[in-house]
Amino acid sequence: MAIAAAIVASSTLGAGAVIAGTGAGDDQALQPVRTQANGGIERKVDRLIRQMTVDEKLQQVQLLSDGQITDDDAQKGVGGVFSLTDPAKIDHFQHVAVEQSRLHIPILFAYDTIHGYRTVFPVPLAEASSFDPDVATDDYTISSRESAAVGIKQIYSPMVDVSHEPRWGRIVEASGEDPYLGSVMAATKVRAAQGPDYSAPDKVVTSVKHLAAYGLAEGGRDYNTTDVSEQRLRNLILPPFKAAIDAGADTAMCSFNSINGQPGCANPHTETDILKKEWGFDGFLESDYTAVAELRACPPKNPDEGPCGHGVAADGPSAGALALNAGTDSEMVSTNIRDNGKQLLSTGQISMRRLDDAVRRILRVKFRAGLFDHPYVDQAAIAGKTLQPADRDAARKAAGRSVVLLKNDDNTLPLDPAKSVAVIGPLGDDQHDMLGPWWGQGKDEDAVSLYTGIKAYNPDATFTEGCKMIDADLYDPANECGSDAGFADAVAAANAADQVVLALGETRGQGGEAEVRSVLDLPGKQQELLDAVKATGKPVTVVLFNSRPLTLGKVVDSSNAILEAWFGGIEAGNGVADVLFGKVNPGGKLPVSFPQSVGQIPIYYNHEPTGRPCDTTQKYNSRYRDLPTCAPLFPFGFGLSYTTFKIDNLVLSDKSMPARGSVQVSADVQNTGSRAGDDVVQLYIHDPVASLSQPVRRLRGFQRVTLDAGEKKTVTFRLDASDVGFYDNSGRFTVEPGEIDVFAGDSSTADLTDSFTVTSGRR
Repeated sequence: MAIAAAIVASSTLGAGAVIAGTGAGDDQALQPVRTQANGGIERKVDRLIRQMTVDEKLQQVQLLSDGQITDDDAQKGVGGVFSLTDPAKIDHFQHVAVEQSRLHIPILFAYDTIHGYRTVFPVPLAEASSFDPDVATDDYTISSRESAAVGIKQIYSPMVDVSHEPRWGRIVEASGEDPYLGSVMAATKVRAAQGPDYSAPDKVVTSVKHLAAYGLAEGGRDYNTTDVSEQRLRNLILPPFKAAIDAGADTAMCSFNSINGQPGCANPHTETDILKKEWGFDGFLESDYTAVAELRACPPKNPDEGPCGHGVAADGPSAGALALNAGTDSEMVSTNIRDNGKQLLSTGQISMRRLDDAVRRILRVKFRAGLFDHPYVDQAAIAGKTLQPADRDAARKAAGRSVVLLKNDDNTLPLDPAKSVAVIGPLGDDQHDMLGPWWGQGKDEDAVSLYTGIKAYNPDATFTEGCKMIDADLYDPANECGSDAGFADAVAAANAADQVVLALGETRGQGGEAEVRSVLDLPGKQQELLDAVKATGKPVTVVLFNSRPLTLGKVVDSSNAILEAWFGGIEAGNGVADVLFGKVNPGGKLPVSFPQSVGQIPIYYNHEPTGRPCDTTQKYNSRYRDLPTCAPLFPFGFGLSYTTFKIDNLVLSDKSMPARGSVQVSADVQNTGSRAGDDVVQLYIHDPVASLSQPVRRLRGFQRVTLDAGEKKTVTFRLDASDVGFYDNSGRFTVEPGEIDVFAGDSSTADLTDSFTVTSGRR
């Protein structure tokens, strides 16, 4: 679209698909629900603040870990405690705080409930693969009930960091590379966890994290610096945060990394200007673990004040002032604001008005969470609220819906239950790793291994490990399938079977925080194991358990079928077995691109165009000399099925759209195969001429549909200004008149296309 007559708009997110059946990327998931502050709560907060001493206010902004909290802290009125999960201890400290502190203010207990508390669901990247908000709803409905049952009323999730970095271990914790998919999942999780009123006994307040740009850290290295333009910050990184806040998230967490030279927990632009003022966020913002201390220069003047790093503060008092003044309301683990607050007030480095604002936000959330009315833990009721049979059923369904079929030559899958099966590989009979990173309070013994799941379908199935993978904190080649001593047994098992399932990938400890990898091949000798088994001539299905996209070129060459299973939680083995034997027809799609090689990183579908796009037959263009293509191995949105689908009949309701109007887009999807299955219809747009170069494609809607053999459905989406507009480098959201290309299909390479024109004015 041309720059002329640009129209400034206020919306951030697109409308997506109109709901039709289960699992739509829909209007309702992205509509704001935040309401005005409750007058009664505000009066109670004001009354408490008038009674509080400076010391009591400084205690409220302090957030301690489970290893720090003491009775003395509770008596003095500490604001929050995280990672304490023993309900008896939570109840004890709550009694001390409410009954022995001067003002009887309860503690807010928090925990990293990321993809389940006791009932562990698939990891967030896997849930995003489902392209089904119902999966996220089930997860956060159950996990909020289980968390609240033990006295935890705040969860440090959803994590919504958009990332182009599969080397980054924490890519597993969010929804991949696309801001729209991430927005739908973020809003869905917040709504499910909080409900209409998170004071309910089975609900919690969510903390959206990490503000901001953590997922684009240089080199994919945790805690590393990030440098982004304002338009990229607003168009790519912030939409899922905005969606979570609009959905009602009342707390947020600032990030470790610096953004354009300003650390996330000392960044007034993201914390105050955008989050609090522009978005109207009236909850509170906590720092990440010791992130306030890490504002200091190294070496620190006072080592007792904790870690150091960014060098934007000279000492602890300066770090505390910088964080509080930027918008951080609660300091996690380090104590720079609490310990230095009186000094900072006396010297004018912080104001009482700002301190009161931080305290007011924390108390507001505590009142909204119902803690003043119901602070204690009903320990007798916990057992009936965790790990229920229906919860396991939901987790099993989620595991199956999160699987992505990447390859299926000669209809290798589904497996024939009448034929013998050999399960081979270091992750084949593994309960521990199925829980994935951030497993909450999940127990290994509750998890179902792949071998156990397969034996339920084929009791005569055999298992051979082949090599060992050990979940260890530090890198040691010996822990990562470092020996081929078991290969002979694996080959013998394959020769004795009709079908082979090879379970490969990563341990759960190779993903998550501080687990960056520089090479994304299968760790250790797993490729050699696959090659040895493939040489038997038996049909080989590779099942991948992993936290991130891997470089799978050799795996593709050495296998007949590949299932990307991620880490499926406590029901991983059953959920994957359901797919292997055809009870569940795989319908998941990739939420992140898989590179051909690590040298392609970052590679993502929604990149900006270049004046010299890739052409491997020519020299002077954007190509790799040593790769035959610039495309990923598997693109965003890709996933196969045991049946086939056809998407056609793309229809626009109008060939023009006033800038404040909308256009409906519909397409037909038909199951052209012989069995029922799921497909995800995806809608992309492209603005070919704009004042700022626009991504070659942007996802603006999706819908997962289930179709019987031969069945056809029409899927409808609505596009409006929030979809076709974009933020510029001044932070303005603009909608420019001009042409918009529309693409529909079942991956980001969709070629069914049409266009419409955005005009100025109103309908």
